[in-house]
Amino acid sequence: MPLRRTPRTRTLLAVPVCLALLAIIPSGSQAPEPAPTDLVLPRLAAATRAPAAAALLAQEGTDAHFASAGRGITRADHFRAGSITKTFIATVVLKLAAEHRLSLSDSVEDHLPGLVRGAGNDGSTLTLRALLTHTSGLADFTRDTRAVVPLPPLQAVRIALTHPPATRGHFSYSNTNYVVLGMIVQQVTGHSYAVEAERRIIAPLRLTGTTFPGARTTLPSPHGRAYAADGSDVTDLDPRVAGASGELVTTLADLDRFYAALLSGALLPPRQLREMLDTHATEGAYGMGLFPQKLPCGTTVWGHDGRISGSYVRTAATVDGRRVLTFRLNTDGFADPGLERALLTTEFCPRTS
Repeated sequence: MPLRRTPRTRTLLAVPVCLALLAIIPSGSQAPEPAPTDLVLPRLAAATRAPAAAALLAQEGTDAHFASAGRGITRADHFRAGSITKTFIATVVLKLAAEHRLSLSDSVEDHLPGLVRGAGNDGSTLTLRALLTHTSGLADFTRDTRAVVPLPPLQAVRIALTHPPATRGHFSYSNTNYVVLGMIVQQVTGHSYAVEAERRIIAPLRLTGTTFPGARTTLPSPHGRAYAADGSDVTDLDPRVAGASGELVTTLADLDRFYAALLSGALLPPRQLREMLDTHATEGAYGMGLFPQKLPCGTTVWGHDGRISGSYVRTAATVDGRRVLTFRLNTDGFADPGLERALLTTEFCPRTS
C-alpha cells in the first residue's frame, strides 16, 4: 500500500455503535463510564475488512488513558508507524539547520550533485525546504512499487525520476522527498538518518520501544499480528519498502512522548519549531513533517499519520504538546476519515453537558 497522506475534510457520517463490542455495566454498578473516545474505538476496528483491532493512548501531563477494541493488541506492542517516520526525519534536518551544518535554502545539488536529473527534474532548483514541505514536485516512487518492493534509496529515487515533476511550489505529497532527505542527512553527518535520529531524538527522550530496523523483517517483542487490507498476514515485512519515508517501528507511549516533546519545544530551538509549523508554502496543508487538522470546535491539532502494509497509525497533539493522542490499527485497510475525525474531536474538543 502506498505511504500517502492527504488532507482530509470529509464530513463525518453517522455510523451506529456496535453494542456487542461495548461493555454492559449492570444496574447499580459503580464501574466508571467509558471515556468518550472508547466508544469510537470499536467503530474504527469494525470499519475494515481485515480482522482488525484498534488501540489508543491519550496523555495529558502525567495522566494517561489506554483503551483497545478487538483481540491481539496491547499497550506495549511494537508496530510499524509508516509515514510518522517523516516527523523524525524532519526533526533531524531542522536540528542540523540549527547547528548551521546545512540550510533549508540549500539545493539538493549542493549536497548530492547529479542525483536529481532527468524527465524534467533538476536538483539545482530544488531546496531542502521544498523537500520538507512536499513542494518539490518529485514523483512518489511508491506509486510504482506500491510500497511492497524493498529498495535501496538510490534506486527509489531513480524510479521517481522516470516521471516528470508535478508543478513545483505546490503541495504534492511524495515519499521520495524524505528518501532524498535521508540521503542528505548521511552526506552531511557521515552517519545514516537512523543513527542520527537515535542520537538526537530516541536516546535523549528514552524512546525504548522505537527503532529504525533497516532490513530486519521481524518486529521486536511484544507485538501482535498485522494484516493487509485483504486480511492476509503481513506481520513480517522488509522496511526497505519505505526507508526514510516510513521505516520506523515504535509504540503508543513512545509516539505520545515524542510529539509532546517536539511541540513543547524540547527538541528544536524556537526558530526551527516555527519553521516546522509554517504551512504558508502549502496553503495550510502541511508544515515540515507535521500537518495541522482543524476540528469542528475550532481547535487545531498537529501531528502525522502513517500507513504501511499491516498498520495504520495517527498521532495528534495540541500545539503546545500538553495533550496528545495516538491510535493505531493492526491493518492498513482503514479508510474512514470521518471516524478518525470523530475520534480526534471527541478527545480534543470540550464536551458540554
